[in-house]
Amino acid sequence: MSKESPKSRVPSPAAASIVDTKPGRQPSAAEQRWEQEILQPALAKSPERSSEFTTVSGFPIRRLYTPADLDDWDAARDLGLPGQPPYTRGIHASMYRGRLWTMRQFAGFGAAEDTNQRFRYLLAQGQTGLSVAFDLPTLMGYDSDHALSEGEVGKCGVAISSLADMEVLFDQIPIAGVSTSMTINSPAAVIWAMYLAVAEKQGADWKKISGTLQNDILKEYIAQKEYIYPPEPSMRLVIDTIEFGARHTPKFNPVSISGYHIREAGSTAIQELAFTLRDGVEYVEWAIRRGLDVDEFAPRLSFFFNAHNDFFEEIAKYRAARRIWQKIMRERFGAKNPRSWALRFHTQTAGCSLTAQQPYNNVVRTALQALAAVMGGTQSLHTNSLDEAWALPTEFAATLALRTQQIIAYESGVVNTADPLGGSYFVEALTGDVERGACDYIAKIDALGGMVAAIERAYPQREIAEASYRYQMAVDHREKIIVGVNDFIAEEKPIDTLQIDETVAHRQGARLRKLRADRSQAEVDRRLLALRKAAEGSENLMPYLYEAVKAYATLGEVCDAMREVFGIYEEIAIT
Repeated sequence: MSKESPKSRVPSPAAASIVDTKPGRQPSAAEQRWEQEILQPALAKSPERSSEFTTVSGFPIRRLYTPADLDDWDAARDLGLPGQPPYTRGIHASMYRGRLWTMRQFAGFGAAEDTNQRFRYLLAQGQTGLSVAFDLPTLMGYDSDHALSEGEVGKCGVAISSLADMEVLFDQIPIAGVSTSMTINSPAAVIWAMYLAVAEKQGADWKKISGTLQNDILKEYIAQKEYIYPPEPSMRLVIDTIEFGARHTPKFNPVSISGYHIREAGSTAIQELAFTLRDGVEYVEWAIRRGLDVDEFAPRLSFFFNAHNDFFEEIAKYRAARRIWQKIMRERFGAKNPRSWALRFHTQTAGCSLTAQQPYNNVVRTALQALAAVMGGTQSLHTNSLDEAWALPTEFAATLALRTQQIIAYESGVVNTADPLGGSYFVEALTGDVERGACDYIAKIDALGGMVAAIERAYPQREIAEASYRYQMAVDHREKIIVGVNDFIAEEKPIDTLQIDETVAHRQGARLRKLRADRSQAEVDRRLLALRKAAEGSENLMPYLYEAVKAYATLGEVCDAMREVFGIYEEIAIT
């Protein structure tokens, strides 16, 4: 074990101070007596460990929370009851007493047949929804045999280059009977068209299939950087899917507005919440400009948040998210349908918190993060595997991650009442603080002209970069302790990892050669030409994408057809 951290273990003289208040806070007479008669003597004998305590995001935390911290808090207005506005306590009246969250483990590697096998294994182990991870070439709109795909095929997810691959991916998996989430963004409309084509081939009714398309291009420009086209045509594609989904797939979520990747890029919890909700506002505004009624599409908007290490900060974030969104939908957009007001979200435990050092510690981190997501009222959850700082999950690690959810669901007891932390002085005060901080950011982005304009000025990118730098400095100075990384260090043995070799690329190359030989090239050319012409106009592109992929045009061919019209995006460097 390393020496103790001087920052975290040795109290400073200031730590003995009882000054721990905020302007305007009016403690009760009993609290003031406690400070003088109990706290001050205790601090004189045993000073606190640090002069300042903060959340993971750096938000200051008081020593004690009492009714004095909720002086402007109204239970009916700010807390309410489960299943009714402001939804602080959850969007369903009975919460998990009625139905547990969807256990949706993110999975994908190698070729379609490899991931199909993993999907079927996880479903047999009790997983209740599918979540598809795609490889980098697929995410960037390239076929597996493209020169830029070399060395990346099947490495960080499954390789999908055509409808033929999608057919294999869902072989013996009835799309009508399982909810599927697909983590794909710039080529999302193309991949979704393939999924719908497979559903049709299986005889599934589009009006009954359920799932979620991530399809959040704004967060790509902000954080993850997997974009193809400039913002304007990219937003057009997102709105095309929203419009198409509202009219043809009423149970499918056409976009999952994602804070997860914003947090993974180094944002604070408040930044994650604010930028995600403001992205949601941007999509709503664009859809309304398209001519859609807000209540026609808003009930199918979903969100995707990170679950980081700070237990209470994360719970407060989820509660604040619901409260802010219902207010935005009711007051800003005039939505009348209560389903438009209710923020539904998926959660994934924090990949950026996983450590290569002492990887079995990641099991504990993931369990705490997953518990925070459940206590915060998530509708769907993915738990990361212990080995993901090294490689894609092994079957053993993925199973243990799923078992983590099942133990929380069936053994912990936290699902037996709605919002078990509701009314906690600390949680309610922190929820309010997070809400105010997020609303301040949203107002700043509004003043910049919206999220697209803010992205073009690199505002959210710069805010995240600065927050990431501050956090890393705190870790470097051991003001924030990461067990096994900058403290409690020990010698380690290597772990078994999943290895993806180049045979996947060879299999994919052979499959693509056969596909191109067997299909009607004239029909592919005709449908790609129709797509290009439609892209030059203003029609909804989903029908053209659907016809193209049904003719077995490849992902790369379809994306290239749109590249010819839309061009590609090059980011402005942050200075």
